[in-house]
Amino acid sequence: MNHSSSVYLIPALRCKPQAEASISGSEGFPDLSGWVRFYQTDKGVIVYAEVSGLPQASQPCQTRIFGFHIHQGHDCGGSGEEPFPHAMAHYNPMDCEHPHHAGDLPPLFGNKGLALSAFLTDRFFVDEILGNVVIIHDHPDDFTTQPAGGSGTKIACGVIRRTAD
Repeated sequence: MNHSSSVYLIPALRCKPQAEASISGSEGFPDLSGWVRFYQTDKGVIVYAEVSGLPQASQPCQTRIFGFHIHQGHDCGGSGEEPFPHAMAHYNPMDCEHPHHAGDLPPLFGNKGLALSAFLTDRFFVDEILGNVVIIHDHPDDFTTQPAGGSGTKIACGVIRRTAD
C-alpha cells in the first residue's frame, strides 16, 4: 500500500465538504436520518455517510445491508404508493450497465440501526452530482440485476447540495 495516498486522503475529512445531502426516511421510516458528505480531492471524491434509524435485523446472526445510490432525480418529493418517485433512475451519465453507473455506491452495513461508510470514487466529480439525490434502499444491491440491482424499496432520500463557503 502506498501510505502517501492515505496520509493525503484522511486529512481531507477534517476540511469542510464541498457538498452534503441531509437524509430523511420515507413515511414508514420516520426515525431514519443522517447525512452524506462529499469531499473533492485530486484522487477522486471521498463519500462519507452517517445514518441512524435503519431497520434492524430480526435474527442475531444477520446483518442488514442496504442499497446505496445516487439517483438522477432532483428532489425527494412525490405522492402515491412508491416512496420518492421523483428520484428517478441511478445517476448514469455515461449510459453504462449496472453496476457500472456513476451512481452505484458500495452498500451500507447496518449496525443496530446505525451505518457509517467512507470510500473513494473516481466515477464523478462533486460538481457533477449537485442537485441529484442520494437514495437508501431496503435491500442490498446484488450488482447483477438490470437495470438497478434489485435493491428494493427506497426508504430514505436526500438532495445533494453545495455546502456554504
